[in-house]
Amino acid sequence: MLQVSDRLASLSPSATLAMSQKSGELKAQGVDVINLSVGEPDFNTPDHIKEAAKKAIDENYSRYSPVAGYPALREAIVRKLKNENHLDYTINQISCANGAKQSVCNTILALVNAGDEVIIPAPFWVSYPEMVKLAEGHPVIVPAGIEQDFKITPAQLEAAITPRTKALILCSPSNPTGSVYSADELAGLAEVLKRYPEIIVLADEIYEHINYIGQHHSIAHVEGMKDRTVIINGVSKAYAMTGWRIGFIAGPEWIVKAVNKLQGQYTSGPCSVSQKAAEAAYTGTQEPVEAMRQAFERRRDLIVRLAKEVPGFEVNMPEGAFYLFPKCSAYFGKRAGDRVIENADDLAMYLLEVGHVACVGGTSFGAPECIRMSYATSDENITEAIRRIKEALSLLR
Repeated sequence: MLQVSDRLASLSPSATLAMSQKSGELKAQGVDVINLSVGEPDFNTPDHIKEAAKKAIDENYSRYSPVAGYPALREAIVRKLKNENHLDYTINQISCANGAKQSVCNTILALVNAGDEVIIPAPFWVSYPEMVKLAEGHPVIVPAGIEQDFKITPAQLEAAITPRTKALILCSPSNPTGSVYSADELAGLAEVLKRYPEIIVLADEIYEHINYIGQHHSIAHVEGMKDRTVIINGVSKAYAMTGWRIGFIAGPEWIVKAVNKLQGQYTSGPCSVSQKAAEAAYTGTQEPVEAMRQAFERRRDLIVRLAKEVPGFEVNMPEGAFYLFPKCSAYFGKRAGDRVIENADDLAMYLLEVGHVACVGGTSFGAPECIRMSYATSDENITEAIRRIKEALSLLR
């Protein structure tokens, strides 16, 4: 019998991409769908970055780059980490990949052996547990509900650690919740980790620049943590460059070398033209980044205010990223005709098919009582989407 590998069969499809595809199908049928399911900025890539890409094409940047990326791009990342984050790296501690998603997966595949445990706070980005499973590791999920602002405590971290623990994945600002760990909270987690020096931290900081608290904090800032932390970042979110596919890791050289060895065998270096565009993103004006951040903050305030008016929704105040993650379990067990809402995934599908608003159910994020809404869309879309949601929910009994 012909069949795919056990490795692939064990993976779950991406819930975010699946909902985006479903909403696209409805749109193709002529349905007016407001899409709050996609995790990407609705802005265009800034002009100076596009110009750098055009220049790169004219200058024939059309050949293979080094596996880890062009030295000029890695130098730009080193300077960014120094100037913005006050962290010192060399270019040999930087490896660029086809998006931060590949950077995360590269690091997991380079570190995790069969049976190793990786601690993943929930809610989590949908791909983290699947990547750990791909490496034949075991995801250890640590739940943190809305009552603790979706952030785990040092005590929870300590309780999750076993002799098999290999790594902790920490995403701040968070997808899907928008929660941000403060410097004090990170220091508290680091105090626990200092008792377990063999554990590596994967710090996913892709939403670094989309924060509303004035300053980004990394666990790598905590004394003793930099040499066991892999920072993952990239240009997708801050510079509206999701399709350019450039991410990077910054970390201990032994891990970077391992990642380069792996990447050299299955993708080689990322797109040459995209690298030159990313270099311009890091070295050029940062004014567009701040303009986008301000727009996201305004939209955050709008969607929080409106969502708090939805009966049955429990809403926190996200401090970063561009997601709202309301708790909606008050609707579980309710029905519209023969349709029963059993969980958040059912509710998300109901809101799509009845309200024509695409959200993502929280099950794949490790929080089946919530739904994720992206507010990376216009103020008008946000206002109309929440109106439709209220109307659709009012039909449930």
